[in-house]
Amino acid sequence: MRCSAVLGAARAASAAPLLRDQLLATARHSMATSLLRIPAPQGLLRPLTVPDRLLLGPGPSNVPPRILAAGSQQLLGHMHPEVLQVMDEIKAGVQYAFQTQNRLTLAISGTGHCAMEAALLNTLERGDTALVAVNGIWGQRAADMARRLGANVHELLKPPGEYFTPRDIEEGLARHKPSVLFITHGESSTGVLQPLEGLGELCHRHGCLLLVDAVASLGGAPIFMDQQEIDILYSGSQKVLNAPPGTAPISLSERAREKMLRRKMQPPSFYLDMGWLANYWGCDGEPRRYHHTAPINSFFSLREGLAMLAELGLESSWERHRANCTRLCQGLQDLGLELFVKEERVRLPTITTVSVPEGYDWREITAFLMDKHGIEIAGGLGPSVGKVLRIGLMGCNSSSSNVDRVLRALRDALRCCRRSRL
Repeated sequence: MRCSAVLGAARAASAAPLLRDQLLATARHSMATSLLRIPAPQGLLRPLTVPDRLLLGPGPSNVPPRILAAGSQQLLGHMHPEVLQVMDEIKAGVQYAFQTQNRLTLAISGTGHCAMEAALLNTLERGDTALVAVNGIWGQRAADMARRLGANVHELLKPPGEYFTPRDIEEGLARHKPSVLFITHGESSTGVLQPLEGLGELCHRHGCLLLVDAVASLGGAPIFMDQQEIDILYSGSQKVLNAPPGTAPISLSERAREKMLRRKMQPPSFYLDMGWLANYWGCDGEPRRYHHTAPINSFFSLREGLAMLAELGLESSWERHRANCTRLCQGLQDLGLELFVKEERVRLPTITTVSVPEGYDWREITAFLMDKHGIEIAGGLGPSVGKVLRIGLMGCNSSSSNVDRVLRALRDALRCCRRSRL
């Protein structure tokens, strides 16, 4: 019915109020919709459906019911005392997971990339020298970010699957005299666990801060921020902590905080300014001020992930990940597959890399596991693309039953996937 006809009928029906109201409502709706040129998306008019999959890739990992329930709590305001209490509990949980007493400890409202950027842009200024240890994609990303900040970036290079020795680091420090050294503890693109012993002392002897990426390793492999003299440490929520992606624990030592306070210029990002964030998180002793509207329900989830880690205990978590990684590695070798990282002591216990078997297309293997077994594993990333398959066992997903399940699926894939003609 045309709008003019509807309005005329409405006037004629003035003696019948209910009919008049219905017709006027129809007219208003017709006039409103007649202005629209973009229809409502049909996909949004259907119910959301999410498949049930076992996520055994490099992350994210599956979220257990307790953390899902925490994230589905009703919202509160980002300055409500109950939310500030949750933030205080997160801070204490991060201090436990990092093994640090640093007062400047909090969680970034963003993913691990966001924490990487926050770590770099708060401690580097234009013209500063940064030394980046690159043996996988995360060193590459850090070098890219540091260059964008105007830093003079030098790279220490190792092939994928290898790690840096203290001698490698000391030579780089002596040659380039950086103010910050970036290194990845758990290189998820290659499966390497970087030894950290002695690196903090080396950096400080050369007047340099030690910045460590522990996104893939936190909770799955030992790390001791204070004892190892790490100055900036960050991680992510979606791996061993089993929370959804979107929050990133970070901590700065007093040495790093002092360098940040001596900056000539403000950090180039307001959102990631650690001075503002420190105040919002109650790290500076001053009354808390509004900085940004935090992802409240993500904080609830992160709090529960840290609580579950605390209840299990760090040492128990480290041992569980070590034992299941060992079981997986043995099973992979029994299938005739070759482990990508040769030295057992530097294999990342949360993410195992195996060389793509000769004659197979890695994409067919990962697709087969997804389609036939409902399991996600991944191919390589960055410098390891086409070279490896990556299998993650993180947090609640690190179990002997999941090891056996993925090994059965891989055995099936090796039998059924066609061999590449290449």
